[in-house]
Amino acid sequence: MLRSQTFLSTWNQERSMKWLVLLGLVAFSECIVKIPLRRVKTMTKTLSGKNMLNNFVKEHAYRLSQISFRGSNLTIHPLRNIRDFFYVGNITIGTPPQEFQVIFDTGSSELWVPSIFCNSSTCSKHDRFRHLESSTFRLSRRTFSITYGSGRIEALVVHDTVRIGDLVSTDQPFGLSMTESGFEGIPFDGVLGLNYPNISFSGAIPIFDKLKNQGAISEPVFAFYLSKDEQEGSVVMFGGVDHRYYKGELKWVPLIEAGDWIVHMDCISMRRKVIACSGGCEAVVDTGVSMIKGPKTLVDNIQKLIGATLRGFKHYVSCSAVDTLPSITFTINGINYRVPARAYILKDSRGCCYSSFQETTVSPSTETWILGDVFLRLYFSVFDRGNDRIGLARAV
Repeated sequence: MLRSQTFLSTWNQERSMKWLVLLGLVAFSECIVKIPLRRVKTMTKTLSGKNMLNNFVKEHAYRLSQISFRGSNLTIHPLRNIRDFFYVGNITIGTPPQEFQVIFDTGSSELWVPSIFCNSSTCSKHDRFRHLESSTFRLSRRTFSITYGSGRIEALVVHDTVRIGDLVSTDQPFGLSMTESGFEGIPFDGVLGLNYPNISFSGAIPIFDKLKNQGAISEPVFAFYLSKDEQEGSVVMFGGVDHRYYKGELKWVPLIEAGDWIVHMDCISMRRKVIACSGGCEAVVDTGVSMIKGPKTLVDNIQKLIGATLRGFKHYVSCSAVDTLPSITFTINGINYRVPARAYILKDSRGCCYSSFQETTVSPSTETWILGDVFLRLYFSVFDRGNDRIGLARAV
């Protein structure tokens, strides 16, 4: 969906840090590439001090391993959660390959990693691309900037070979960040956007489109499964769907308009009473957002209905009362998607329970909700670029 540059910039701030993970669709298993992910408790809260965080990252460095699976490659990652419920995977860039940890994000279209020229304090703690060591590197003269909810980057558009498991995109345009701000204490290097090309701020062709155009994937689809397990199990798929990751049948929802992963939502209800989206609204299916976000007045009402009280920046509930709280149902294309309290109530580093509903900082003319990882852990999600639709099914 085409938006003005001003609105896009503001909207990206909200849907930012929205990071996450994807997976594919259709049953062409011989061409499926899957990337298992692992979720871990928040680094910045469980590890105090600069040195402890840096040592943790070094000790848990990635090792790309290729395992044959149904005629395709399965890349296994011992991944970490970032700021609770963000999922990251690793890719390589250049010849010979240099490895990076990125967030697979359906809310943006850019791929970027830090440059060796970036002197920001955040860049110094991350792996930076050493372009002089790559024989396939190519420079361009374009620049771009993106403001996320938790930070901002300014980057230069360059070209090189990028690999996601066995998927290889040659001469792939991507961003090398020259300055970064706001990403302190987060052990990820960059972002791999999986939205449509028209959402791109750099004007570069997104990697999924490049892979599709090069014939690297058989079907223009990807999907993701976000594990509820604390250790591992999350999987990214490209070019097909492994049906073992969901129950029943996929329910297809057409996009409101080709060009963004936004669908029409019928209503949001609790105990069979509509509590939001009463006249229908828009829902952004976003793997890069950890929570469920909506307009302030409606979110405030939900907090009141579940008895959540504001303390600091979160709305807390008594952990002993979680089992008594009602489920909240999101009705999309006539199908009810129930989110139980055990899913929408999370625990912080102290073990205190808080609501995952958050207000958006942007107020678009149409009522809009963002369905992030809290929702997507319950429902296996398929993104079908070929038919401009999203498929949802109960995750195993």
